Amino acid sequence: MGKSMKVLFAVTATFVCMSAFASGGGEDLEKSEIDPGNINSLQRGARNFMNYCSGCHSAKYVRFNTIGKYLELSDKQLIDNLMFNAEKTFETINVSMRSGDARKWFGTLPPDMSLMGRSIGADYIFNFLKGFYIDPDSPTGVDNHFLPGTSMPHVLWELQGYQNAIYDSHEDAEGNVIREFAGMEPATAGLMSADEYDEFVRDTTNFLAYIAEPIRSERRKLGVWVMMYLIFFLIIASMLKNQIWKDVKK
Repeated sequence: MGKSMKVLFAVTATFVCMSAFASGGGEDLEKSEIDPGNINSLQRGARNFMNYCSGCHSAKYVRFNTIGKYLELSDKQLIDNLMFNAEKTFETINVSMRSGDARKWFGTLPPDMSLMGRSIGADYIFNFLKGFYIDPDSPTGVDNHFLPGTSMPHVLWELQGYQNAIYDSHEDAEGNVIREFAGMEPATAGLMSADEYDEFVRDTTNFLAYIAEPIRSERRKLGVWVMMYLIFFLIIASMLKNQIWKDVKK
């Protein structure tokens, strides 16, 4: 194998390893399998967010016209279908609920969702929205397996229905009883089947991942071209170096 090919292989392997490390997640999280390039999914996710989430959660770092441009929506479609509490397409997504009411009802302000897809990851959001279970001791009547003690109610209960958390119990070597989460079982049926609800949550997660980094697709496309250029230049430089130094005795 020539020196230039060895260098190319080493560079390629390095970037593959870096990519795999960056995409790693928690082993106990179900993969969201979102597709940032699926415009139809993003459009459905925008609809889901505005109808079920934007009453409490803002996304103040993203503008409606930015969403419309990438999601291939006209200004009329934005106004008619997404802009419930805004008048101009250059406005950001804000909530109608007053902060005082939010603190009174939930004990804290619901977080802004603009960067949530980057801060906690798509897999966590996907699992969180599926992780609510009945808890009679909770003020909202539910808790969440992935965020115990959450003050957020199960706003999607009508779609998913309610579910119970199942735990397996066993004793350790010292005789202590250990309870381990084993899954969920339906308690009451929702308007959607399990598969339909998964797709609903996946679309919503896809949209939240998109607004966390709206230029991601363009940046990745540019990054591919930059890497191709650098690898090509590396090969040419290595070949040129070998040609210049071929007659120099070591």
